[in-house]
Amino acid sequence: MDSLIRFDVAEYNGVFMVVVESDLLPSDASIVVIPLLSDYPAVRHLNPELQYDGKRLVLATRLIAAVRRSALHRTDSVADQGDLVTRAVDVLMGGV
Repeated sequence: MDSLIRFDVAEYNGVFMVVVESDLLPSDASIVVIPLLSDYPAVRHLNPELQYDGKRLVLATRLIAAVRRSALHRTDSVADQGDLVTRAVDVLMGGV
């Protein structure tokens, strides 16, 4: 099982996922992630386009989920775009 921290990108069943769970929480068997998709309809601020692996992928924020850590394989990080991810989660939870 790979060690995962916030804004890491991990592969799950062929889909890239961004870890959005705080690093301050105690470790659990599951972790909260949001998929990065190439063909997801973008809503301003809710679904930012992130540069990853030479492509622009949409953060599908409404598809937020918890998955088993053991099912994820870390591939990289989007920490340099973390503000966009945080804003998207804020918009999802607070509407602003």
